[in-house]
Amino acid sequence: MRFELSLSQALGLSFLCIVISSPAYGYIDPGTGSLIIQGVIGAIAAIGVTLKLYWHRLKLFFYGRKEKVEGDETGDSSSPSE
Repeated sequence: MRFELSLSQALGLSFLCIVISSPAYGYIDPGTGSLIIQGVIGAIAAIGVTLKLYWHRLKLFFYGRKEKVEGDETGDSSSPSE
């Protein structure tokens, strides 16, 4: 027998579980607080590294590409002029 759950049933079940649950009265010790702070600092560092890696692409995306670079009409700047 297959059991299928529709979206409305899943949302209703989730809402019911939240409403019926009792408070936990948990304790967050200083070690947990420092772990949360380390996670936030790590996320900020990861975002910074990602922006640094893709900075050129982001700049091109926001400012657009230039039509042609000045002085490079042939497209091959390594060949000597005659």
